[in-house]
Amino acid sequence: MKYRRNSEYVTRNSICSSRISIFQFLVSLFILLAAWLIAPPATHARGINLPPEATEGLRLVYNGEPDAAIPLFRKLQVEQPTDPLGYLLEGEAQWWKIYCTALEMRYGFIGAWRRPKQREDAAYFALADKTIALAEARLKEKPTPGMHFYAGMGQALKARLSALREERMAIARAGVRGREQMLRAVALDANFDDAYMGIGLYNYYVDTLSGLAKVLRFFMGIPGGDKKEGVRQLERAIAAKEMAEVEARFYLAVNLRDHDRQYARAAELLEPLVAEYPQNPLFRLQLGNMYAKLGRKEQAAAQYQAAERLAANGKIADARCATRVREVASAALKTLP
Repeated sequence: MKYRRNSEYVTRNSICSSRISIFQFLVSLFILLAAWLIAPPATHARGINLPPEATEGLRLVYNGEPDAAIPLFRKLQVEQPTDPLGYLLEGEAQWWKIYCTALEMRYGFIGAWRRPKQREDAAYFALADKTIALAEARLKEKPTPGMHFYAGMGQALKARLSALREERMAIARAGVRGREQMLRAVALDANFDDAYMGIGLYNYYVDTLSGLAKVLRFFMGIPGGDKKEGVRQLERAIAAKEMAEVEARFYLAVNLRDHDRQYARAAELLEPLVAEYPQNPLFRLQLGNMYAKLGRKEQAAAQYQAAERLAANGKIADARCATRVREVASAALKTLP
């Protein structure tokens, strides 16, 4: 009898303990559920997390100070020698220097269309090749959208200078390879918006080729393009406000002016760049050109004169770039009544 009472006592205690444990579990579950409901939804990580040196360096490049940015990018190369980012960004800085020295006014349009081969081209191509090689080495270890993007941008660096040198086979080869890398990036992550800049530029450029060039493209097995889709993809890269935003905005504006004569839309795209980077004479010259096409002569003159002052006041470290800015600004001002 005593044993039964003890057993009943133990049983009651066990039941009570179980009830308390279940109660505690339900309370904990309720707290976790409430925290999950109250917490903000997790956002998908898009783009690339740039180190501070890269962010500051890009700001300098876009503000018309690529020479000040290059030491920051070289510091990244020393600190992270197997990372392609430092080499890619130095290539970007060098590209804007090249673009400036190749700038001209032709038939009322400001742009960089042609430039003969120069000795420093080898160093530029070396940066592009280094970017591609390091990115591809990382991809062999683990495929990531970022490394595909870096490899694609390395090809884009090569295509740009090849275009100025009018090396058509080199342009096609780099363009197709770059497109392939960008497509692999979005295949891994459809929300990797930076890659849409490269895909969008390819789609736009290929669709604007002449009839003969399109026939040759077909026989050479080069993938086709779609200009409307390219515009949409470039606008997506702009809206994302990631690493590729500035270049997507700039090149979309220039293309809409050159190929579609959409001067108002082109000006809308460039105005935020001039507002954010007022020391960049290249952005000012292009915006002035858009205003001139729209018949806004006073606004155009103001931008040309601002670019001219930047060159005259020693704000442009590269002497050749400063000279070219003065020449182009002066020529552009003479076209205004």
